[in-house]
Amino acid sequence: MELVHFCFPSSRRRACPEPWKASRGQTLPTKIAAVVQGLARPTRPGADSSPHVTSRPATPTLWHWGVASRGGRAAIGREVGPAACARRERGMGVWPDRPERAAIGLRRVGGVTTGGRPRVGPEAAGVQAASRAPESRRPGPRSCTRCCPRRHEPLQGVQVPAHGGSAVPPRDLVTDLDFSPFDDFLLATASADRTVKLWRLPASGQALPSGPGLLLGPEDAQVEVLQFHPTADGVLLSAAGRAVKVWDATKQQPLTELATHGDLVQGAAWSRDGALLGTTCKDKQLRIFDPRAKPEAAQSTPAHENNRDGRLVWTGTQEHLVSTGFNQMREREVKLWDTRLFSGALTSLTLDTSPRSLMPLLDPDSGLLVLAGKGENQLYCYEAAPQQPALSPVTQCLLESALRGAALVPRRALAVMGCEVLRILQLSDTAIVPISYHVPRKTAEFHEDLFPDTAGCVPASDPHAWWAGSDQQVQRVSLHPARRAHPSFTSCLAPPAEPTPATARPAGTPVGDSDPSEGFSSPPSSLTSPSTPSSLGPSLTSTSGIGTSPSQRSLQSLLGPSSKFRHAQGTVLHRDSHITNLKGLNLTTPGESDGFCANQLRVAVPLLSSGGQVAVLELRKPGRLPDTALPTLQNGVAVTDLAWDPFDPHRLAVAGEDARIRLWRVPPEGLQEVLTTPEAVLTGHTEKIYSLRFHPLAADVLASSSYDLTVRIWDLKVGAERLRLQGHRDQIFGLAWSPDGQQLATVCKDGRLRIYEPRGSSEPLQEGPGPEGARGARVVWVCDGHYLLVSGFDSRSERQLLLYSAEALAGGPSAVLGLDVAPSTLLPIYDRDTGLVLLTGKGDTRVFLYELLPESPFFLECNSFTSPDPHKGFILLPKTECDVREVEFARCLRLRQTSLEPVAFRLPRVRKEFFQDDVFPDTAVSWEPALSAEAWLGGANGQPRLLSLQPPGMTPVSQAPREAPARRAPSSVYLEEKSDQQKKEELLSAMVAKLGNREDPLPQDSFEGVDEDEWD
Repeated sequence: MELVHFCFPSSRRRACPEPWKASRGQTLPTKIAAVVQGLARPTRPGADSSPHVTSRPATPTLWHWGVASRGGRAAIGREVGPAACARRERGMGVWPDRPERAAIGLRRVGGVTTGGRPRVGPEAAGVQAASRAPESRRPGPRSCTRCCPRRHEPLQGVQVPAHGGSAVPPRDLVTDLDFSPFDDFLLATASADRTVKLWRLPASGQALPSGPGLLLGPEDAQVEVLQFHPTADGVLLSAAGRAVKVWDATKQQPLTELATHGDLVQGAAWSRDGALLGTTCKDKQLRIFDPRAKPEAAQSTPAHENNRDGRLVWTGTQEHLVSTGFNQMREREVKLWDTRLFSGALTSLTLDTSPRSLMPLLDPDSGLLVLAGKGENQLYCYEAAPQQPALSPVTQCLLESALRGAALVPRRALAVMGCEVLRILQLSDTAIVPISYHVPRKTAEFHEDLFPDTAGCVPASDPHAWWAGSDQQVQRVSLHPARRAHPSFTSCLAPPAEPTPATARPAGTPVGDSDPSEGFSSPPSSLTSPSTPSSLGPSLTSTSGIGTSPSQRSLQSLLGPSSKFRHAQGTVLHRDSHITNLKGLNLTTPGESDGFCANQLRVAVPLLSSGGQVAVLELRKPGRLPDTALPTLQNGVAVTDLAWDPFDPHRLAVAGEDARIRLWRVPPEGLQEVLTTPEAVLTGHTEKIYSLRFHPLAADVLASSSYDLTVRIWDLKVGAERLRLQGHRDQIFGLAWSPDGQQLATVCKDGRLRIYEPRGSSEPLQEGPGPEGARGARVVWVCDGHYLLVSGFDSRSERQLLLYSAEALAGGPSAVLGLDVAPSTLLPIYDRDTGLVLLTGKGDTRVFLYELLPESPFFLECNSFTSPDPHKGFILLPKTECDVREVEFARCLRLRQTSLEPVAFRLPRVRKEFFQDDVFPDTAVSWEPALSAEAWLGGANGQPRLLSLQPPGMTPVSQAPREAPARRAPSSVYLEEKSDQQKKEELLSAMVAKLGNREDPLPQDSFEGVDEDEWD
């Protein structure tokens, strides 16, 4: 392993150090650890104040991250390679008194890496590793648009070997790591070689160590869990296999070994006072130990019904702890326990069904619990209240990129003057992103109700005193900035090297004399202000959330552009417009097909019954379908794709598994009977067809792709193949015509993206790298045909978007955006008029909306649409179907298991009585061809006719008269003009008006009675 030491310039230093670079051809060992110092605000004028570290591999290999936390530094465990998979990782840590420092551990598995050059400097905004990749393919500057949209200052670093020299076998995998809660420079790592290593990290200007300062072990099994004691310096907890040991690191001997567990230990944690120890095990038991009293468990209880990975964390008290795991239905759950009533959980919470375990991050002072899952795009925040008892939901934070690890920044590093009550470091594929939780207050002062005293950094005892029975606690310190002079501590473990005179500085002095809370600062969010900590629940939110307030919009204007569609709302229309009682849908169409198709008149839906039947439904006749069989189109073979002719609403093209394309003619009044004979049959492909695309401008031109690895272009007027495109080496995932109809793009399973000029050559005009994953992909032309948007998967099966310049495919994508982890391919639906792309997959419940730009930041996120149940298909209807008066800019059809429902996307506007011409530009007449098939095949080009969507009688909002703002007198002025008697009379009159007039007759007075003589 090698340690690489990087240094960021301090926020108050103007010097820009020269970046460290490895010489070309330098041999890098297989295991790398990096220590990053100085995560502080950039000093370049106009730069954002929120830092992050970028790290992106240039080779398409599998990267795994993990995070462990302490104080104000960050440590990241990372390994690379198809065979590398650490079972337990926490990955990132932060030191309390050095928030400007961070540590990153990287690992390369599978031999010695050669020919690469880690690039650190202006050309790479962070830490990057590139191996066996040409210079032109190395990534450029990357940034997190939410927390740091601009480039950062360059890095500098030195490199020395450690962890066994320059060649480490793949078994030396870092499995866990933890920082000392007292010594800012002490890091412990556990690895697959069954040992625990303690590292003394150098101060600024000192050389990195050539090896660990202390070694514990080896153990009988791989060490999976590692944690320092919270009150005694030199006491360490480790779990390997079924054994849990408590170490005296000063003597390099175990103090005790706890009783053997029934299965593999999954998690272990000290209580906050250091007296008890809790473990979770694969045998589904939660155990509590008093290691100084006896090695056997003091208490044990069934925790979670499923034996999948479980975690635990203690609250601020000795009696309560939180565990995460899975129930019998494989749903993730969280439980709150009381050691005094250990037979059952005080309360439990069930979240969702997911294969990824939850990492609990709990702040003992505030009681805020953050739940994070690797590979997910969401953080859950709860308030753990043992006195209630309850786990109260606080907020949910949506992340821009998938989470690879998370760490809790201790309270000593928080920006207390900004009322920052919690900060999480999110580890993504390319960045460390700080996510802050703020409670806004009107006054910029220290609020003692939000920030009680917290544990300091001086240990209360040593291993000998603690083992003898000392329960002395760490002295608590104030977070008030005026009393921030906290004493520093240096552990006797792994003694530090003597600093050079040029770089020596007093211990405990922050780099650049900056406030510790400035290390990982991030833009605060504007929220409703609570008055007490107990009101955190309804008011607390995250800076990474979607919700926006006026002050957040002003913040966004400082950070970068925002979309005018960011507040778009998707709404399912009234049930009267639904088509219900659908039966026998075919849900097994190929992934290359949208599943169904529609035009402004009809919907074609493949059915599961034999014979390749296709039902044709009339959109103008919504309601419940009859229980009897529907009239269908009988294709005779299974349907693989289908498409309506954009210029002939009565013609439907259907592709089948027999390599034939059938053209059907639906009567103008609708399908009244079963049709068995198509209007025409196109033959020529030799393998199954899976994609059909009509030309956007020329009539009677159809493109099809097949498993025979060709794309064929047909002239439907004569029913013959006219052009054939070749050059694919594997399955063609998707194809798309350019808006002008001159070019055609394909994305292939061989990992290549191609652009053809069909009338010029059968070979591709351009070719470039596509998505890394081979599970599926789609391609669509965007930004007036100047860019290509590709949806696909990366090497970890995470769904992502790649934006390419249509003029330079070979240079790779201009921007990459990771979304989430799901099995279905995202179907991109692009609206040329608004520049919006709607993204969803078969079986999804969420539709993503992004506005695409031809320049940075390329993607502007908008509000997404979420449905209660998964949909089987999602398509866009023509623009003429939108209700322009309601500012409806898109109307879609959502196919469910038994129904078809329209979804309207609308934009909230104040002056809806005016035509919103900024939302509705002139749209192309997509139902009229610009030229014939013969003309297009002959080389002619055309342009579509444009149509205004302005309804008659509506004035464009750009021409609307400006309204003068009404000036209202303050209520105090209005009240001062009246006497006390007038105020009383008005109040009394208002009360009487509410009660009604007493002189009015009662309802029963109008009832008819009976005559007196009728009474008995």
